[in-house]
Amino acid sequence: MVFNTPEFFVFFFIVLILYYVLNRKWQNVLLVVSSYVFYGWWDARFCILLAISTILDWICGFYLQGKHKKFWLWLSVGGQLSMLGFFKYFNFFEDSVRTLIESMGMNADWPTLKVILPVGISFYTFQTLSYTIDIYRGKLKPVRSLMDFAVFVSFWPHLVAGPILRASYLLPQVLSPRRVTMREWSEGTYFILVGLVKKVAIADVIAIGITPGVQNPENFSSWQLLLTIYLFSIRILCDFSGYTDIARGASLFLGFRLVENFHYPYFSFGIQDFWRRWHVSLSSWLRDYLYISLGGNRKGTFRTYFNLFVTMLLGGLWHGASWSFVVWGALHGFYLAIGRMIGGWVEKVESRFASIHLGLLFRIVGIILTFHLVTFTWIFFVITDFSVAFSYVRRLLEFTYLPDPNLLRLCLYGSGLLLLCDGTEMIAKRHEWLVDKPVWFRTAIYAGFIALLSVTWTDNYEPFIYFQF
Repeated sequence: MVFNTPEFFVFFFIVLILYYVLNRKWQNVLLVVSSYVFYGWWDARFCILLAISTILDWICGFYLQGKHKKFWLWLSVGGQLSMLGFFKYFNFFEDSVRTLIESMGMNADWPTLKVILPVGISFYTFQTLSYTIDIYRGKLKPVRSLMDFAVFVSFWPHLVAGPILRASYLLPQVLSPRRVTMREWSEGTYFILVGLVKKVAIADVIAIGITPGVQNPENFSSWQLLLTIYLFSIRILCDFSGYTDIARGASLFLGFRLVENFHYPYFSFGIQDFWRRWHVSLSSWLRDYLYISLGGNRKGTFRTYFNLFVTMLLGGLWHGASWSFVVWGALHGFYLAIGRMIGGWVEKVESRFASIHLGLLFRIVGIILTFHLVTFTWIFFVITDFSVAFSYVRRLLEFTYLPDPNLLRLCLYGSGLLLLCDGTEMIAKRHEWLVDKPVWFRTAIYAGFIALLSVTWTDNYEPFIYFQF
């Protein structure tokens, strides 16, 4: 079920009516049932995998406080990663082996098994793993009720595309009575409308300008390809942050607060700052459960760079079963290592610029440079065919120019609306800035959102990009 479809709004309306007449115990039952309906809307078979994942870590959580802690931890980690590995990477592994054998001149004609990728498996796998790892580390107590734990794992607003919530954050909300006030209704309405504007009025509208260039880069000039990758940068931010906004809004109607997953990432000063702002729940998960487990920065300079690189390499592979995602992650790992290497020098230069009242100029240049470094990596994110991706890069570096008013208009349209949404929040220094405004002002803004959606909404309901992960 996709947020920007009529089916979702009917589903949401029915859930809310039932939810508000039940007590906490039965609300949690409703949340589990509705979550499985929501998830099974794509394919009911996916629910079996979700149930297995839930029961496995619920059982492991109980025994992680006993004598054989390491066994139960490895059972949890091994079981979850085995399911993730099979369903997400089996086809990738088989295709890679087939390509390698054929490149050696041998026949690789064997029956193939095409495994369907369950929606959102990467998200809820990492979420349940954080639960068992935190119990093992002594940071969390196991949940006694399977129903309550199932709410934590399957909570439908964030189930298929995050944010990835820690048990220490979400479980207290699951276990406590929820009280939904007008404040939550007002904030929820704002987040849902802003999320829909980002998805429907920006991401889906500009998508039409991206496909031709990424499929056949040889047919376009460097200028056109530059505008194309700018469009994708705008689209992926609006698409993914739009999902998060809608998830946060829907959760508020149910009495839950989700963490902020995006904090204006294209205003980042440096790649490290970018990963503090982009997909925050994933980057913090990778830091706490992978980077630190590898040794973090505690084992010398070279090991720190190695740990950064490996963490981002695996982070790229988490995004998708393709070598292009590995390259995308490796580039970010390389950026982070270089950034850490020159961090002291950058601070000295920034202070020097600040001393002559040019500190703002230095930061603007740094933000622009960071944006373009990130934008370059999106080439390997959106194009999974290596030969096409490298063709795109080669064509981009030829510095050819061919005017394309349509692509330019789409870039100005998308960036303008994005700045209007995020820029207003940045000036107000908080996302829910509109909530405290007078009713007439909020009504006018919401009417503008709805008018924009009515113009841009189509029957072609594009799925969110991160559903494939």
